[in-house]
Amino acid sequence: MIAGYLQLQYVPGVGEVAVFCGALVGAALGFLWYNSHPAEVFMGDVGSLSLGAGIGSVAVIAKQEILLVLVGGLFVLEALSVIVQVASFKLTKRRVFRMAPLHHHFELSGWAEPKVIVRFWILSILFALLSLSTLKLR
Repeated sequence: MIAGYLQLQYVPGVGEVAVFCGALVGAALGFLWYNSHPAEVFMGDVGSLSLGAGIGSVAVIAKQEILLVLVGGLFVLEALSVIVQVASFKLTKRRVFRMAPLHHHFELSGWAEPKVIVRFWILSILFALLSLSTLKLR
């Protein structure tokens, strides 16, 4: 059994979640195909929030909630940048970043949007690899 080898908790019935994950991956790939530069389709809040809720639900079902924070490290950094910006402005009336979330700060610092996107891709890949490397550490 793979769960025993990786020293993961076996959750009965979680195999059916793979079908849902496959549908999420297919939908995301279809969206990304048409969202390449220049974007033809935009996701918006309804899509991004439901996608995040689906990924969060899968993490809870698979009992991997902590790993989700590491896998989604870039999203955590983006959210933390907003929290830091708002807290700093309310407490000190000074901004930490030029604009929040973090990717807008880099754009206002002079980076072109494609450069920010590719560098954030690299960070996402590194977070994913770091997450995969923790499978045998547990």
